[in-house]
Amino acid sequence: MGDFGELEELDGVRMPWNIWPSSRVEALKCVIPFSALYTPNKPLQHLQVMDYEPVACKNCGGILNPFASCDFTAHLWICPLCFGRNHFPAQYNGINEQMLPAELFQEYTTIEYRLPALKPVYAPAYVFVVDTCLSEEELKASQGAISQALQMIPEYARVALVTFGTHVQVYELGFDVLNKSYVFQGSKEYTAQQVQSQLGIGPSTASRQPASPSRPGMKAQQLQDPIAFAARRFILPVSECEFTISAAIEGLRKDAFPSVADHRPSRCTGTAIQVAAGMMAGCLPAGSCAARIMLFAGGPPTVGSGKVVDMELVQPIRSHKDLMKEAAPHYKKARKFYDGLAAQLVQQGHALDVFACSLDQVGLAEMQTAVEQTGGLLVQASTFNAQAFKESFRRIFAPPTEEGHLGMNSNAQFEVVCSRDVKVAGLLGSAASLEAKSSAVAEQQVGLGGTTKWRLASLAQSTTVGVFFEIMTSKKQESAGLADGAAGQTFYIQFITKYLNGQTGRTHCRVSTITRQWVEGGNLATLIAGFDQEAAAVIVARLATHKMEAEEDFDATRWLDRTLIRYIDCTAEVAWNAGAKWADCCLGTHTTWTTSTLVWPHIFAIKHTCLERAEIVLHAPDLCWLSLHFGYWYHQHVH
Repeated sequence: MGDFGELEELDGVRMPWNIWPSSRVEALKCVIPFSALYTPNKPLQHLQVMDYEPVACKNCGGILNPFASCDFTAHLWICPLCFGRNHFPAQYNGINEQMLPAELFQEYTTIEYRLPALKPVYAPAYVFVVDTCLSEEELKASQGAISQALQMIPEYARVALVTFGTHVQVYELGFDVLNKSYVFQGSKEYTAQQVQSQLGIGPSTASRQPASPSRPGMKAQQLQDPIAFAARRFILPVSECEFTISAAIEGLRKDAFPSVADHRPSRCTGTAIQVAAGMMAGCLPAGSCAARIMLFAGGPPTVGSGKVVDMELVQPIRSHKDLMKEAAPHYKKARKFYDGLAAQLVQQGHALDVFACSLDQVGLAEMQTAVEQTGGLLVQASTFNAQAFKESFRRIFAPPTEEGHLGMNSNAQFEVVCSRDVKVAGLLGSAASLEAKSSAVAEQQVGLGGTTKWRLASLAQSTTVGVFFEIMTSKKQESAGLADGAAGQTFYIQFITKYLNGQTGRTHCRVSTITRQWVEGGNLATLIAGFDQEAAAVIVARLATHKMEAEEDFDATRWLDRTLIRYIDCTAEVAWNAGAKWADCCLGTHTTWTTSTLVWPHIFAIKHTCLERAEIVLHAPDLCWLSLHFGYWYHQHVH
């Protein structure tokens, strides 16, 4: 198959199996899932960006690509994914074999479209949610980090400030006479409508205001768009509120309600995120811009919705054993609360970033869904003065010309379209399901399954999703031998990603179409020739991590061992040297484990004869599978 890295540079795709068996029965014997690792926002050297809309198939929704069969005389093209016949649009009247659009060139299997701007372009928004239950030193460090960010953010970018301790305070940056804030009770739960009503923003509030121009002090802008005018009181461009927000940040003080002896500080983290999300829902149209809630947390939530521990210090915070035994009294309720926040943020297209700088826990186990589904960032450190936090926080706002730029985009919709004999089983990654049912959905689900479309509220250059597939050939086809007759033919998979570009604010659509070959299931040598062991290691690691979190009593070490042993049993061959004895073979002195076409170029020695707990010793520099065990150890002991 050649160099798999070169294939990745063309389309941003890595697949464990680059040649697939045409039979479903043979596919089940391959152990490693048939899947693909796709980086939707990967910078590609020869990427073509076109200023028009893509041409879609009327049957499956697939986009016109170089593998389509074209009849220029009849002005038709046949979709390679569903074999549907489609007419070219009117603007393609002049095309022929000598004059082709870019999407039909064989070298442009990945192409990007810059869609027409049908809606106003909005600047990105950053809402800083700051914990004030910190020591003076920690609070000063967080103030310095936000002040530095304000210097790096473009002047057109919008910002807002929310602080929390016993209560939540939302600062009105549009009021520049003095620091003005709205206070929300930290122990109370608020809906988005209640937050907007108290702040005086949102459609419901605007509809109650009379539109009479006789009101003193009413500006023309407020008369034309009262909703937008009300929103500008809290989320403003840096150029308009730099002095106000700088003064508010410099004036932050430790929570005015000190903690009682032998008690934890009163910290309403969940309510603060809820209020910030409700404010953003009223100020920013859903999916209109890149918007992030940036939470600075210095300890566990102790009051309000989402609390993870009681205020009394005699009550210890939950541990891993408590979670496993379901002995954490607040875990389920807090998890349900943050799951609801995650759904709200995904619907709004906003991301949640958490900067947890504390020696104590801050409730990340409960917040996990809200961060993962929105594509947010997570930074853990012992203090806000830590270099890891400072460097990570600075890189978020690094300009495109600076090394380490993250290339953040937002509000992405990711879709997978496949050939008829390939079904989509699910996705593992920072995304949320859009529950788009279709005939392309597989029966067996993996991760976020039951759909072919997902939403990624935040999309960085390195964001990679793992898509799992299922080979579907009916029993009738297999009994008739039709599946083996497909050997040598090709199948197609298309990845479609629509997103808001972080630099221009316009909607882009990137389309990657890949083709791979079917092979007869019994032809093991050809099948293994297209095996990518690095992609396989990543896929298995992701799957193991998902199972650890989703399945009860899941033994990751046993599962990894079984997977490796089953794979070796499927692909390896044992070469017995002359005069070898079973005892010597067990010690690995007279036996060489090889594989057809050197699929995994390792020499394995069986140290224990028990297959269920066999310990595999690697005598090669390639440590893919060893890294899986290290990743499991890291997740258990560090994460």
